[in-house]
Amino acid sequence: MLTPYRRVLAVPGALAFSLTGVVARLPISMVSLGIVLLISARTGSYHLAGMVAAAYLVGNAGFAVVQGRMADRLGQSRVLPWTILVFTVAMALMMRAVEAGWPTPWPHLLAAVGGASLPQIGSCVRARWSHNVPDKRRLQTAFALEAVLDETVFVLGPLLVTVLATTVHPVAGVGTAVVAGLVGTLALAAQRSTEPPARRHHARSGAREPMGWAVLAPLVLAGVTLGLFFGGSEVATVAFADELGSKAASGPVLAVFALGSLLAGLVSGTVHWQSSNASRFRVFMVALAVAALPLPFVDSLLVLGAVLFVTGFGVSPTLIAVVAWVEETVPPRRLTEGISIVTTGMYVGVAPGAALVGAVVDSHGASASFWVPVAAAAAGALLAPATLLLPSPAPRPSSLSPR
Repeated sequence: MLTPYRRVLAVPGALAFSLTGVVARLPISMVSLGIVLLISARTGSYHLAGMVAAAYLVGNAGFAVVQGRMADRLGQSRVLPWTILVFTVAMALMMRAVEAGWPTPWPHLLAAVGGASLPQIGSCVRARWSHNVPDKRRLQTAFALEAVLDETVFVLGPLLVTVLATTVHPVAGVGTAVVAGLVGTLALAAQRSTEPPARRHHARSGAREPMGWAVLAPLVLAGVTLGLFFGGSEVATVAFADELGSKAASGPVLAVFALGSLLAGLVSGTVHWQSSNASRFRVFMVALAVAALPLPFVDSLLVLGAVLFVTGFGVSPTLIAVVAWVEETVPPRRLTEGISIVTTGMYVGVAPGAALVGAVVDSHGASASFWVPVAAAAAGALLAPATLLLPSPAPRPSSLSPR
């Protein structure tokens, strides 16, 4: 079962850039949850916590595509160090603002700057895979591996940030995430041999290849619904655990959610799919929505963990199909930008999902707030069949290379 993964990791430099990418990606599973835990502990308001977390995520969404374009044009080794340094400073000041009780809008503004400067590690690592693995069947395995590693981050991150924030110090969770992001990103940027070449000359010539918006636009909308689901589920889970007097248990519960996705992604990477990326996207998007339906009716953390575990089986296969669909649609020269565009859709959804759930928690309680992610998943399931109308991409020459 693991042979396909061993083959892609045998590519020179692949193991190093993939593992450093894991460390560099820890902030994506720790910072927004850490903000919720920090601010709710200091102020008792989930609405305020959700709004600051939303500011962080909006900043990320607003600049993800810009960062992707810069990485394609200037090279990852020139872009990543500067973005991670800005991120580190902004997040350190945000934590200081919360601890010192600085008034609104300082925590929100600093969180937004931190989100805007968070390096797009997932897009950069996947662009490295696409550059170093021309065989498309092995590239599918590489994308599946990255989905598995993403979910590993989402298994470890919530556990780590919750334990640190609830048992060590409220700022310890976010602080650890910031340090991990700094170390991992600088280590990734230092690996020049596997970096895709910069496209500065191509950009100056003005000859920009078409982006394939007929496919990307619906995928961005689908990403928004997924983001609403992820952001809403995270805040709702923390609030639900808090209502039951077990706030520290929210991290393990969210880790179980990610574990289901991890297992599904691990299996998905070993399957030689006969169906298209588009077909798999539709099927798993609907499966995710169906699995999420019981969330507003759960009455214990054990049941919540079980429902989220099952729901997680729809996450990784959906995201693997989305990334593979983007890879076969956008020009190779603009791959980091293309993946960042779809990722931005997810971040756009996470922010209002977190904020809306925070407001519902404060006014109606945690159980009612689960209707927000359920409605988001249902919207994605309704959108998925509409992609049947999209054009099928013509295969590029590189996709026909022998195994």
